[in-house]
Amino acid sequence: CEVVHIINRVESASEAQTPAGFPMFWQFLKCYCCLTVVLSPPIISETLYDNFEKMAKKQNKEQMPPATAESQNKKPPMGKPSKKASPLNSPQPTSAHKNLEAAFKTLDVSELKQQLGRSQALFPESPSVWVKDLAGYLNHKLNVPESEPTLSNYAHDYPYCLAGKELKSVMKGLIGRCSDDLPDFFDHCVSTMLRELDRQPDEPLHGYRVCIQAILQDKPRIATQSLPEYLELLRSVQNRPAKCLTIMWALGQAGFYDLSQGLRVWLGIMLPVLGVKSLSSYALAYLQRLLMLHANLTKGFGIMGPKEFFPLLDFAFMPKNALSSSLQEQLRRLYPRLKVLAFGAKPESTLHTYLPSFLSRATPHCPDDMKRELLSSMTECLCVDVQSLGVWRQLYTKHLPQSSDSQCVTIQNLQETIQSFRVTNDEMRDTIESQELQECNALCQNLQVKMRSGGFPWSRLLMVLLVFVAGFMAQDIRSHGSFTGWCPPHWESLRGPH
Repeated sequence: CEVVHIINRVESASEAQTPAGFPMFWQFLKCYCCLTVVLSPPIISETLYDNFEKMAKKQNKEQMPPATAESQNKKPPMGKPSKKASPLNSPQPTSAHKNLEAAFKTLDVSELKQQLGRSQALFPESPSVWVKDLAGYLNHKLNVPESEPTLSNYAHDYPYCLAGKELKSVMKGLIGRCSDDLPDFFDHCVSTMLRELDRQPDEPLHGYRVCIQAILQDKPRIATQSLPEYLELLRSVQNRPAKCLTIMWALGQAGFYDLSQGLRVWLGIMLPVLGVKSLSSYALAYLQRLLMLHANLTKGFGIMGPKEFFPLLDFAFMPKNALSSSLQEQLRRLYPRLKVLAFGAKPESTLHTYLPSFLSRATPHCPDDMKRELLSSMTECLCVDVQSLGVWRQLYTKHLPQSSDSQCVTIQNLQETIQSFRVTNDEMRDTIESQELQECNALCQNLQVKMRSGGFPWSRLLMVLLVFVAGFMAQDIRSHGSFTGWCPPHWESLRGPH
């Protein structure tokens, strides 16, 4: 929105010294600029200021007389350094404010409206120029150094939450009129932030941050339209943590307004770099804030599947992985909620797809914590999804050790469940007497009897053998007439003479 300001400054400065007919040149220049904007709107905001600067410098050279040798050799007086003329394309920098809150309070919304009005009057067919001028103006006015790229010490909607109602209304109104250009505007804000970081690490970027948050508050899906491209960009600047964290922050703003889009951003951008030491801390901090902010996880069902879930399980339970012990413990605390998101709204029809990966990980050398989690999850799969039994039968011979452990745990859990039912039935018997309760109690008793009688009946076999031997001895004694006659001869020798 500084374009009109530049034209007026150059035109007014040249009115007194231009020959007759020169105003026609300015009319031609304005027409040329408007034509250039219509033909190439994506690059006009980046090159227009440079074109004006070059033309203004050329005009000044034509009007100024050639410098004499005396003027060339003349030096400025000592103690009074010469002031360099500021370029026309860069507005005078405002003094740094004490903090960002103070910068927002001093921002003149009426001046912003005037600047936007001039921009719209000069480029009525280029909404992309309007929103880019909005971001540039805000970033120029909010001239407060950056603390760190992720703003983790502030609220999730900082710095947009500092904007007043009038400023938010102006921004929302303009963004609403430029809905078709918002994806390109979002990309422009991110790319400009990365470009500014090349100049100096603490370059103020609050204006672009505010615009990103204003866009994604109403249209969070914009952040997930080009995730593969952003992942490629993230990996290309992986040796620049400040740039990586800036990209992750910008895309992650969508999740604070839509859980499903936040999960897509985390799984598509942050999970692939979870093992990078400089990025893993923010990735887990963002995930924790995302899951704590959205208490209702149902809106995130259907986003995560086995392909995304099992790398998280490995990060959480496998020792000596890329995560530090503190970050691994943080991920374990989040694991139950991630498990709920992975199993989804209908676990009775999806858990059989998780069983093969659970089985393959439950090896004899598996760590104890992970083994307990795997056996518990396998039992849940077998009890909740009936299709898991068919999958288990197909994999049984291939995973015999895991199947043995799973059988023991399943039987133990079943015994505990039946015992719990029996206790409940006994408690209800004192207050409720019904046919259904009696049937449930009898069924629990039968199941417990069958489970306790499992295996080979050695006790019964021993009892049958004892009965058989006793009967044989009784029959033999009867046939000899007495116990003495039944005794074998060597037993008599042992007895000795009477």
